[in-house]
Amino acid sequence: MKQSFSSEGGATRRATLLGTASIAGLALASRAGAAAPQTVTLPFANGERPIVPAGTFPQKGEMILQRTRAPLLETPFEVFRDNLFTPNDRAFVRWHMADFPESIDTAKYRIRVSGLVNKPVEITLDELMHGFPIRKIAAVNQCSGNSRGFIEPRVPGAQWAHGAMYNAMWTGVPLRHLLARAGVKAGATHVAFRSLEQGGGLYPADVRFEKAIPLSRANDGEVMIAFQMNGANLPLLNGYPVRLIVPGWYSTYWVKMLTEIEVMDHPSTDFWMATAYKIPDTPTGSMTPGEPGIKMVPINEMKPRSFFGSVTNGARLPAGRPVVVRGFAFGGGSALKSVAVSIDGGASWRPARLGQNHGAYGFRDWQIPVRFPKPGAYRLMVRATNAAGHVQPAKAGWNPGGFLYNAIEHVDVTVA
Repeated sequence: MKQSFSSEGGATRRATLLGTASIAGLALASRAGAAAPQTVTLPFANGERPIVPAGTFPQKGEMILQRTRAPLLETPFEVFRDNLFTPNDRAFVRWHMADFPESIDTAKYRIRVSGLVNKPVEITLDELMHGFPIRKIAAVNQCSGNSRGFIEPRVPGAQWAHGAMYNAMWTGVPLRHLLARAGVKAGATHVAFRSLEQGGGLYPADVRFEKAIPLSRANDGEVMIAFQMNGANLPLLNGYPVRLIVPGWYSTYWVKMLTEIEVMDHPSTDFWMATAYKIPDTPTGSMTPGEPGIKMVPINEMKPRSFFGSVTNGARLPAGRPVVVRGFAFGGGSALKSVAVSIDGGASWRPARLGQNHGAYGFRDWQIPVRFPKPGAYRLMVRATNAAGHVQPAKAGWNPGGFLYNAIEHVDVTVA
């Protein structure tokens, strides 16, 4: 795969990233007078979606439109085949509420740290970039409901295919440094995060978006406040000027336009933690539809996933000679350990060779030479295993939110 960013080398400070720049006057609706959009049919029931051309949404290329406002834009899968690190203008977009700024005055932007701290602080963007240690980390940002359209029986919510995710190299400041500057008091257990996103559409105007994580996770050195994505400013629709990065956890925690950090002595009781984004408290996060008495807990770590890149459904491949099959995978909540491929519908598996490791939480290439012994129909399958021992299942588990989908992927090909 073509790589649009390299993780090698030390992190560097970019004095011109934000400064006093601003993004203003960005329309967030389809362009008036534009021609009727093309469509794509995603591979599940009622899968037809518009494809909006580049420029329809600010700083975005051609995307699959799931909803206009609050925006839900899906990355076309062919983008992943061509780029291990997803180009910023093709990164999926998911906002919960319709009211968020369409312009940002970075000179006035502040990140406030308060709550159970010795000294509440307000940090400017310039201070964030120049007053703290900087690090880079490769990490997949994946919607909790990515691939929800494939869940059976179907559940409410955006019916995404596999494009509600992207891989980026993030540059920012580990959260623990901001917490250390404020000084966390004894008894603190959780850290809450709030953004400029608030009510509108389905929600009251005064509703804020809030997520929270345990203090131990917040201080692990991996969770960070990012101001760059693949070496450039974040697109406005992906959280400009800064967003929280929680590597290995689903993107509901990756708060965009982050402005408030509150240290607390209890879990968050906000709607987005206490009610929304809950999964069954079972080993797989799944349950039987309608099953009573299931305890629900906040969603957390991602599951391992793997995909084909060089071969698609319906492809014609040669018999009797080697073919190199390629794709990409990631480990989810822990590093990718291995990828295995089957050409006989899962009856047997062979290990694939993994490509360069850019970090525990990012996409990683894989490839394997295969030989089809005779003409006919073949089902190719790919599965990933992560360092924690989690293996992709043959069938995705079910839960009411349609979360955690990570079933083994397959493609059906004809060999001649």
